[in-house]
Amino acid sequence: MAAAKDNERKLNMDAILTVVCFILLLIIVVIPIFMIVYNAFFFEGKFSLDLFTSQMTDSKNLSAMWNTVQIAILTTIIGTIMGVFYAWLLGRSDIPAKGLMRALFNIPYMFPPFLGAMAWDLLLNGRSGYLNRWLRTTFGLSKMPFNINSIWGIVFVEVSYYFPFVFMQVVSALERMDPTLEESARIAGAKQSTVIWKITLPLMKPSISAGALLILTTSLAHFGVPSILGYAQGIYTLPTRIYAVIYNSTGSFEGIRQGAALSVMLVVVVAIALILQNKILSSGSYDIIKGKSMRPTLIKLRGAKIPLLILAIFTLVLIVLVPLVMIFLISFIKAYGLPLKFENFTFAQYQKVFNMNGTVDSIKNSLILSISAGVISMFLGTLVAYVVQKIKPKGKEVLEVVSVLPYSIPGTVLSIGVILAWSGAIFGISLYNTLWIILVAYIARYLSFSMKTSSAALLQVHSSLEEAARVCGASHTESLSDITLPLIRPAMVSGFFLIFLPAMREVTTSILLYGPKTMTLGVKIYSLRDAGMIPQAAALASVAIVIIIILNTIVTEITKERKGV
Repeated sequence: MAAAKDNERKLNMDAILTVVCFILLLIIVVIPIFMIVYNAFFFEGKFSLDLFTSQMTDSKNLSAMWNTVQIAILTTIIGTIMGVFYAWLLGRSDIPAKGLMRALFNIPYMFPPFLGAMAWDLLLNGRSGYLNRWLRTTFGLSKMPFNINSIWGIVFVEVSYYFPFVFMQVVSALERMDPTLEESARIAGAKQSTVIWKITLPLMKPSISAGALLILTTSLAHFGVPSILGYAQGIYTLPTRIYAVIYNSTGSFEGIRQGAALSVMLVVVVAIALILQNKILSSGSYDIIKGKSMRPTLIKLRGAKIPLLILAIFTLVLIVLVPLVMIFLISFIKAYGLPLKFENFTFAQYQKVFNMNGTVDSIKNSLILSISAGVISMFLGTLVAYVVQKIKPKGKEVLEVVSVLPYSIPGTVLSIGVILAWSGAIFGISLYNTLWIILVAYIARYLSFSMKTSSAALLQVHSSLEEAARVCGASHTESLSDITLPLIRPAMVSGFFLIFLPAMREVTTSILLYGPKTMTLGVKIYSLRDAGMIPQAAALASVAIVIIIILNTIVTEITKERKGV
């Protein structure tokens, strides 16, 4: 009898948790996305294609779409080649200092790409870039030799920050790969180039494809780099075009509707990219990890070792050191445009930027939002993961897809949906120009991070552990809190930090959502730079870089401690 009551309580609790998940995801995810589609295709309650058609046939929008696709494809191709090359070099060759270089190649992933765009704009913009001016004066050139404010300039900066997506995926797979096939090919007389082209790369296809898709979707959705390098030159992508349409309409409802129609166009482009990746992965089998504890043979570079080491060091200096040094140097300059000499340096820019209204608040806002989004998303993601993996109700696939969906769509698109949903039209509650609306967007965007990490951990927790606790008299709630949650706590902590760091440096989602008192750190830097206050923007960017380094160090140490427990 007692067992029957306990089972009934368990079923009731499971039903409650399932309903709560569906309701929360409906509010946080489904309704904002529905509002985008509704406002793009309905006007005053009636279906209409007029708005969507007008946006689709607008020459500026078509040009922005072409630029978006062009930049994304070029960035993906070059970033994938670069990521695979360095993954192979550090994962399979005998090049020196592999551990150090591997850590350094991950650094671009830490920093916001728009800060890199700022740095390269300071160096190579077509009007007054410091490096351009030096090259023109030194070599007596008639014009600036480089122009970073171009399609190729945007591609260069995006490749610098996105190639680690492929690098991290492929280097890990290379190190775990069964070496038997490669060794068999060598025994059969195949050259090293043939082994790489015919054996290694095809087996790496899933890892390469996964990294390439991350580059493609991130580039399609990215706002910061195209905005800094292309916006002033009339080079628009769909995310910057959406921003321009809403900004130029001063936030009017018609401007937001136009943004919604453009958002549908952007989602279609991203969806095509996802379909293509699924088709690529669906052809063939890629069983590369066997039960043997064998490590792949390292390839001896011989005479190519030193040249390749120099190439790797040059790449690291170019993509890591040069932008960081430039940001810090400009932060000390008395006025933008002065030569980079010691007598022109001062700490006054830091004083100026911290005396400005909103600077300290922007740092506080980013900390509050990133911590809050991390904690809430951690618990909500774990709840969704528990329902999907342990309760397994009907429609669990829907839960899983809906929780991942917001990260699969561009941040600017999600922002449009959140504006439409939380401006008082549906719930009667207006969160516009408040921190709450940014928090809702962050929770929706980063929920999948926590859900994925908690799902992986829950799959390792056998249901017999909870059943044993209930046999010993524990209630369903007690077995959940005393057995399951402690076992998956490290994964929950990892999920928190996976959300905390990106949210801290975020600009793409919050650029359309901030109000006069709710600027985030990334938006404040962007606004200072947009207003022409270059040294002050560089000073605040330097502070942001230091904060990111400190936070990343703390996260790394905490993660190490968790792994050691």
